[in-house]
Amino acid sequence: MTELRDVEADLSRFRARVLVVGLVILLAFSLVAARLVYLQVVRHDDLNAQAESNRTAVVPIVPNRGLILDRNGVVLATNYSAYTLEITPSKVGDLDETIEALGHLVEITPRDKRRFKKLRDESRNFESLPIRTRLSDEEVARFAAQRFRFPGVDIKARLFRSYPYGELASHVVGYIGRINQAEKERIEDNDEEGNYRGTDYIGKLGVEQSFEQQLHGNTGVEQVETSAGGRAVRKLTSSPATPGDTVMLSIDIQLQKLVEDLFGERRGALVALDPRNGEVLAFVSKPTFDPNLFVDGIDSESWQALNESINKPLLNRALRGTYPPGSTYKPFMALAALESGKRQPGSITNDTGSWMFGGHQFRSHGSALGSVDMYQSIVKSSNVYYYSLANDLGVDAMHDFMKPLGFGQITGIDIHGEVRGVLPSQAWKRNAYRKAEQQKWYPGETISLGIGQGYNTFTMLQLAQATAVLANNGIKHKPRLVIATQDSMTRATHPVAADAPENLGYKPENVAVIRKALVGVTQEGTSTRVFAGAAYLSGGKTGTAQAVTIGQKDKYNGTKLEEHQRDHAVYMAFAPADQPRIALAVIVENAGWGAGVAAPIARRVFDYVLLGQYPSEEDMLAVQKGLAAAPIGKPRQAADMAGLLAASAASAGPVSAAAAQAKAARTAALAEAVAKLIPGASAVETNAD
Repeated sequence: MTELRDVEADLSRFRARVLVVGLVILLAFSLVAARLVYLQVVRHDDLNAQAESNRTAVVPIVPNRGLILDRNGVVLATNYSAYTLEITPSKVGDLDETIEALGHLVEITPRDKRRFKKLRDESRNFESLPIRTRLSDEEVARFAAQRFRFPGVDIKARLFRSYPYGELASHVVGYIGRINQAEKERIEDNDEEGNYRGTDYIGKLGVEQSFEQQLHGNTGVEQVETSAGGRAVRKLTSSPATPGDTVMLSIDIQLQKLVEDLFGERRGALVALDPRNGEVLAFVSKPTFDPNLFVDGIDSESWQALNESINKPLLNRALRGTYPPGSTYKPFMALAALESGKRQPGSITNDTGSWMFGGHQFRSHGSALGSVDMYQSIVKSSNVYYYSLANDLGVDAMHDFMKPLGFGQITGIDIHGEVRGVLPSQAWKRNAYRKAEQQKWYPGETISLGIGQGYNTFTMLQLAQATAVLANNGIKHKPRLVIATQDSMTRATHPVAADAPENLGYKPENVAVIRKALVGVTQEGTSTRVFAGAAYLSGGKTGTAQAVTIGQKDKYNGTKLEEHQRDHAVYMAFAPADQPRIALAVIVENAGWGAGVAAPIARRVFDYVLLGQYPSEEDMLAVQKGLAAAPIGKPRQAADMAGLLAASAASAGPVSAAAAQAKAARTAALAEAVAKLIPGASAVETNAD
């Protein structure tokens, strides 16, 4: 009996254990079944998408960047494709050793290494960075054969930006550069991140920056099937990229080249406008720089050379350089006098050669001129007349009249970076200075404003716009560089609408008085010799702008000053006099008198625009040396100078010693010819403006 009970107890325990195990197995299968239901039903769509994602990849297709053209269709910025050798630092063990080994397969210069280091400092470790660009087919083949040795290094085909004319119009066209972190954040803030996937470069300056949206285009996408190793196997679907639009500028690149050549090695700026519509015909800042340096990512040494140069080649002087206007301010002062009733055209001021105010003597530039009316005050450039007028008007009245003309204001031109300059007023001084004694406006400070000195500092863009207003009888147009865009797909051209002009409301008879006097400057005044023999009438005003303040008791002597302390030469002008088609302002830094240095540049610009003439070689050299008045030699036809422009596009690259010697010999011969034609004088004009 005892044994039977033991057997039954064992069976009972066994059955319990089987039941528990069965329940556990049932529970396990239930969990598996539930998991299968969850994965197959609940998570089906999500997991299916993940599986598809693991099998496929979406690759952005970067669009071709739009072209930039001048008003005649000349290409100023374009693209080309080339192979690059790129390294992803996070995938490379010893980076220096890898670069050294790569150097045995393809040439890697010290500049390439410096540029790569700069890019690495500015980028994330997992980004692919170019160590060499523009690889030849032979170099591509050499690396491809040895690629297995270099994990994290690959060959890529990329589009590169090209500026065919190099330094020509570089401040206008601008350049592109690698997107930095601040720009990435701005793109994200503007909800443009999707359109910039795969884009490494963005406009940094000039039209490239200001019209980035139009030039960039729309990024496409390509879905590809990938292997387990992540390599593309085949293309599944694609949505092509839309290239950026072509942007057409108002500038004439041949005129731009002429002006830049006329400046030579000198510093300065020139802005030429069509007063009838505000289109910019030339926008020159000298010296310039080569935007192609920035395409691959500029190396630190080249950047330092540009950024620390005493000549400041990266400064857009036409847009951001501010200068006293000197005597070019006088015509606008005269118009203010007429509009306010402070002077009549025949009102006489006795110019004794100086003017006394508050016990201080304000000098004129030369001997006494005697009795002068408004016409003579402009033609003879009387300082005394405008000292007296400034005192009668007062600083705030001058400010209120000059502000609508654009002095000391943002003109609204369609590229970024414009500065305001200073159009002084009592309110301006209170805001500009902290100390109470500095905030007070003293009556004596008003006097020098009348001749364009003192606190007055403006850009050449502002002076050109004000000149265009005079030339257009008081109608003001906003300056603009871009006149049209062309759709990359349809090739349809879309003009860029100009802002409505503004009528400043000047009395026509008052504007006529000023314009007549400005014509007089070229016929019997300070720029007579420069415009001798011109086949058209023009109006203009010479000026001399102080680079440093000279005491009232001191006499200016440029030979005793450092070069950068000497006066600037300024000229404002329009032509033809009866129906102006061009208005301009030009400054040549530290060059002296406006009539001797700045006005000759304006004369050649007018000859080009109105007569289709291009200076002779000897005349060009004379202007560059500041020895020119009216043109010398036989002018060339502008229509025949297309080859000169083409030659400048093909001139990139090192110059051989033989070519340099030949150029030097030719320059010397031209200098000798100029010396025979213009004997003696180191400057053509000797009066102050």
